[in-house]
Amino acid sequence: MSEIRTKVQFVDIDDDMAGQRIDNFLRNQLKSIPKSMVYRIVRKGEVRVNKKRVKAEYKLQAGDLVRIPPVTIEEKAEEVAPSTKLNKVAELEDKIIYEDDHVLILNKPSGTAVHGGSGLKFGAIEALRALRPQARFLELVHRIDRDTSGILLVAKKRSALRHLQAQFREKTVKKFYFALVMGQWKSSCKVVNAPLLKNEVNSIVRVNPQGKPSETRFKIIEKFAEATLVQASPITGRTHQIRVHTQYTGHPIAWDDRYGDRRFDAYTGKLGLDRLFLHAANIKFIHPATNEWMEINAPIEAKLEKTLSGLRKQG
Repeated sequence: MSEIRTKVQFVDIDDDMAGQRIDNFLRNQLKSIPKSMVYRIVRKGEVRVNKKRVKAEYKLQAGDLVRIPPVTIEEKAEEVAPSTKLNKVAELEDKIIYEDDHVLILNKPSGTAVHGGSGLKFGAIEALRALRPQARFLELVHRIDRDTSGILLVAKKRSALRHLQAQFREKTVKKFYFALVMGQWKSSCKVVNAPLLKNEVNSIVRVNPQGKPSETRFKIIEKFAEATLVQASPITGRTHQIRVHTQYTGHPIAWDDRYGDRRFDAYTGKLGLDRLFLHAANIKFIHPATNEWMEINAPIEAKLEKTLSGLRKQG
């Protein structure tokens, strides 16, 4: 790889950029340099805010003028945005269920990762950026598993991102999922409180006393002969939380390749199911601009509806 030397940059900080730490801002601006270099140029005083030295924890304010010094970076092969002609990218346009100047809400298909990485050339956020080349800012507010379908919030302004992420941290956002689980869910099981611990090697999550406190609330939507459709509302936001909590109760979700039961997969497979039956169906949050409550519903795909219809006919 060859090396290139960037030119000095001066960036005016607007309202959307304000509130970030200077180190995080620089890491976004200088994506091709190592993290250690970001801290080095700040420590040496090469980065200036309003002509003054700052520390890495300095929070930018609207009206600040940031000087980014020249740096030497490795010139990598140019990253090409995913083509909007690809079926997987083009179909996302039809999956946008709400959009305004501040937020975009996607009914993400199962099998689409929220972002690229780990061998994936692109995910939902990269595809949305390709579909919205004029958008100055598009960032994920939260994440859902690759095989889970349903509601995914994307911020179109940094101020909206901060507002919405604060709501997630403060647990004021209410999320509701539909999950088809094995067997007869007991009506008395309304809350599962079980600490979860993630194995950092293989990313498998287990209930473990040493894990992080985790709470999911459940409600029965419909009962079938050998399955139950439940509504799951995660109070905490742990990795694979709903999937592990349903497994922990003895009622794994259909077609869960990590925590499921192959007998249940075979049973539902006869009805045409071949994907994880977990869908982020409903979300309630405060709109970052109007400060009014919003409620968004995402319809489930035809394959899931067909599975439910088949179960009704059986029972």
